[in-house]
Amino acid sequence: MPLYIRDDEVDALASRLQRETNAPSKTEAVRIALVHELERNRTKVPLRDRIARLQAEARKIGLPNPDFDMKKFTDEMWED
Repeated sequence: MPLYIRDDEVDALASRLQRETNAPSKTEAVRIALVHELERNRTKVPLRDRIARLQAEARKIGLPNPDFDMKKFTDEMWED
């Protein structure tokens, strides 16, 4: 879905960011800005909460298969 900038001030900011970052287009400048803002916003979530979320995801995945033979698997992958 396209993003249309209809605000002159926002358009000017996008142009300025494009020049200052040497982005090939305003779209790329806006993409970079959005990615950076999302990263900055993510750091607002306390580390404890981020770790808890990751631990919950790991619990969903479950424990590895204790019968899995990594050596056999690797040997089969590299077999001629």
